[in-house]
Amino acid sequence: MKISTLLVTLLFGILPSLALAQAPALTLAPVTSVPAVDLTRYSGKWFEIAAFPMFFQRNCIADTTAEYAPAPDGAISVHNRCRTDSGFDDATGKATVVEGSGSSQLKVSFFWPFKADYWVLGLDPEYRWAMVGNPNRKYLWLLSRTPQLPSALLEAALASATAQGFDLRQLRYTVQGGGGKEGR
Repeated sequence: MKISTLLVTLLFGILPSLALAQAPALTLAPVTSVPAVDLTRYSGKWFEIAAFPMFFQRNCIADTTAEYAPAPDGAISVHNRCRTDSGFDDATGKATVVEGSGSSQLKVSFFWPFKADYWVLGLDPEYRWAMVGNPNRKYLWLLSRTPQLPSALLEAALASATAQGFDLRQLRYTVQGGGGKEGR
């Protein structure tokens, strides 16, 4: 009798609950990048406003930036920098455009031969902010041309990520302007 009660509980209680817990992940539409990015306008310095916590940024406490510039070989140079407890950490890499993406999908490499997806998921028409992530929703960065983003622009950027199915509960805000503890 106890075994049949356990079976009934599994079949009608636990298993349907597990299936429902998985349902949202199964119904999400694929992540898409914006139709096109003007890499000349995109070049320059961007301030990290917020990001999903990343292992390679574990020592960053504030003042995180990314700078992009055209490279002589047609690629894009990438220079990331952040404040740590002991000074600054820098990482330099190279990005290449994914063919047919309108320059909105790139492959970035900081350590050859490893490359990662860098997709521009949302972009302000005036290039004041960019939401960058990858198609599996594990990475997300909100970048701004200025160290702080006005609330209306922040809301528009966050809406672009929410529309793509990113779980913004993971988002951590970055301190800009001289350091401090991460978070807001």
